[in-house]
Amino acid sequence: MFPARAAVRNSPLIYNRTLSACNSGELLAEAPFQSIIICNITDESTSFFSLMNDLTQSTNIRAAIIISDNAAILRSTSFPFPGVVITPNQAKEVVKYATSTGSPQASLDFLQTTIGPEPRSAPALSGSSSRGPARSYPGILKPDVTAPGVLILAAYNPYTSTASVGNNIFLSSDYTLLSGTSMACPHVSGIAALLKSARPDWSSAAIQSAIMTTANPLDNSKKPIKDMGSDYEPATPLGIGAGHVDPNRALDPGLVYDATIQDYVNLVCSMNFTPEQTRTIVRSSYNCSNPSSDLNYPSFIALYEIQENRTRLTREFKRTLTNVGSGGATYRAKVDKPKGSTIVVTPETLVFGNKHEKRSYSLTIRYRSNSEFVIADGSITWIEENGKHRVRSPIVISPGVGDD
Repeated sequence: MFPARAAVRNSPLIYNRTLSACNSGELLAEAPFQSIIICNITDESTSFFSLMNDLTQSTNIRAAIIISDNAAILRSTSFPFPGVVITPNQAKEVVKYATSTGSPQASLDFLQTTIGPEPRSAPALSGSSSRGPARSYPGILKPDVTAPGVLILAAYNPYTSTASVGNNIFLSSDYTLLSGTSMACPHVSGIAALLKSARPDWSSAAIQSAIMTTANPLDNSKKPIKDMGSDYEPATPLGIGAGHVDPNRALDPGLVYDATIQDYVNLVCSMNFTPEQTRTIVRSSYNCSNPSSDLNYPSFIALYEIQENRTRLTREFKRTLTNVGSGGATYRAKVDKPKGSTIVVTPETLVFGNKHEKRSYSLTIRYRSNSEFVIADGSITWIEENGKHRVRSPIVISPGVGDD
């Protein structure tokens, strides 16, 4: 995004296949004086950053309309030349106008904020975000959740350049827009700290569970969150986990999947580490008399190996829920099963007489391996009879980490 309000009004709009390749400074020099050029870089013959460099050196172009389907551009704060980025689909009308009108003109308005589901719904999964399964231990679904992490307004060193105009004007500011895990992580850490302050008796596992089971898998258009790295197809839990964090709902999750330190030790003990490796991870004396890979976790993942001959597989999970609501409650299971699978939940109803009571259930997934890389996902939601609480956990069937 250009860091200033440039005056670009009623300028000639230029498009032709040769000139609009915009893949060299010599080519851009042929554009008419004071024009807005449409640059099509969808064939990736030139990069966005090379284009910016060439545009800043031009003396005849006022601004650029850049056609690209590269979602990474939307995360960039390096935009030293006036312009906008549009998708190939959005470009159809612009190109049609530029090529069918006698004297096409255009104006660009800068520094505008659009709120709502158009032109793109939010939140969306960044193309740069890591995807699961976890390489260190694929048996637990990762990531847990998604959080705000793209173009986050943050305090910054005022003596460091945050943006530029042209090639030799560098701007500083007390604030800048930053992207990455370094932005998303503080959001989740802050939510966890707020929950611990409001619910001091909750364990770390209970706080994690509350954040995950109340996360929202839908965007502001009430449709599944999209993946910017997969042409805006619906994201899977291997990208967004349980969904986008919702701190207000996390304060009152109804039920939590709690776990003790020993439960995590049992998980480490199931990983076939040496005693020395186990001690390094646990960082204290430990008891490995009851190793278990079935941690009481608020999500489910069933893995398979890609192979030509598809085989039938079964995975059973055992889970325990703790009632953290105000009193007794009854919950019923609602299952959205992954495509091509069957799921059995026993029992289908959990009755809690009082606060802090625990109830257990089993979830069995029957599915097939696949000859291709196919991910299927669904969920189990425990719904309170009065409708106040919905405790949702994602379910994923995925190839293992060696099959990606």
